[in-house]
Amino acid sequence: MKINKEKMLEKKGYRLHILPSKKYKTINIVAKFKSDLKKEWMTKRALLPMVLQKATQNHPGPRQLQSALENLYGTILSSDGTKKGENHVISFRMEVANEAYLNDQTPLLEEALRIFHDVLFNPKIENGAFDEKIFNREKQTLEQKITSIKDDKMSYANMRLIDNMCKEEPYSYHVHGYPEDLNKLTAADLYEYYQSFIKNDLLDVYVIGDFDESGTERLMDKYFTRESSNDTTISNSSTVPKVEESQEIIEEDELNQGKLHMGFRTHTTFGDNDYYALQIFNGLFGGFPSSKLFMNVREKHSLAYYAASRFESHKGLLLVFSGIAPTDYDQAKTIILEQVEAMRKGEFSEEEVEQTKELVINQLLETMDSAQGLIEILYHQVLSGHMIEAEELVNNIRYVTKQNVVDMAAKIELDTIYFLTSKGGEQ
Repeated sequence: MKINKEKMLEKKGYRLHILPSKKYKTINIVAKFKSDLKKEWMTKRALLPMVLQKATQNHPGPRQLQSALENLYGTILSSDGTKKGENHVISFRMEVANEAYLNDQTPLLEEALRIFHDVLFNPKIENGAFDEKIFNREKQTLEQKITSIKDDKMSYANMRLIDNMCKEEPYSYHVHGYPEDLNKLTAADLYEYYQSFIKNDLLDVYVIGDFDESGTERLMDKYFTRESSNDTTISNSSTVPKVEESQEIIEEDELNQGKLHMGFRTHTTFGDNDYYALQIFNGLFGGFPSSKLFMNVREKHSLAYYAASRFESHKGLLLVFSGIAPTDYDQAKTIILEQVEAMRKGEFSEEEVEQTKELVINQLLETMDSAQGLIEILYHQVLSGHMIEAEELVNNIRYVTKQNVVDMAAKIELDTIYFLTSKGGEQ
């Protein structure tokens, strides 16, 4: 699979990533704002994109803004916030039809960028505050989102695992913020924070599609240039404490199915030489239906409703999730830890390694097949400060040997076992 080479340019107040490609019939623009994780900012940063994408000075209400987007052949605008290691990233995404494929002579890309610029740099402000009505509505939506985590027991157990595992680390901060901070937050407070955010966050803007490069670059400069007090240097420091002793935490709740989640330190992040071995380790261990966790915990012993693992690329965590009967805690925990030990001993075949490499590569190619997926992979590289061609990513997975995976397994340390069980449930 041939991926067009990304062109990265340092601009005034932002960094531009241009990816020309004839593969897509639409043009995707993504603006990524990055800051350090700070607890006092989390709630504001969770609410901010929700408020920004509802109204601008030129489109003063949700209906007007949505109508303006729909008039541009159904242009789509969305946003979200996420933790990447100890960075907090807010993404604004826009997908617009390519005017080259339309009979209409409307300068579609420029019209869409004008709206994008308004959303980011020209929000609806009244008396030094965000629009009160929009602010209160989005505040209520965020409050519901925070409350609903408690109802989704799998998400809640994962949050509690990270709360305990990363207690002294910024990674423990909740991406949706905190109810007590939300209650106190005013429309004026949020606008005050917005002014700092729009000036100080590191900004990377991606544009991918079939377009004229120089013309598109001029357009991007017109709509994304900003006065910034920050340069675009990325710091990639992540706190990695040594695991002196693993901890076990059991909490009770109203539920039928227990949630057994485990957190391991991999001491490996995106950009490290053994990152590719970690991808294969995870695939063999719990990443696919053919993995050890699925086959042993779920299929062989019928202990779990689900059993899987995933890793956090920028924080060096490996997380195991399983849903079990509350009475099966000790047995399930033992079998999961036995699978880690089996990985350390190399109890898997060369053939399984090759099959897993193909599964990981297919997954990667599938992600890179979509414009948004490709942008996410390229942004991983920005965050890690480790730039690499897309083809090289695939080749590095192909080069992983069984011994590399065994060596990776030797580095992995159990940090925290978290079990959410039924009230009065036996273990």
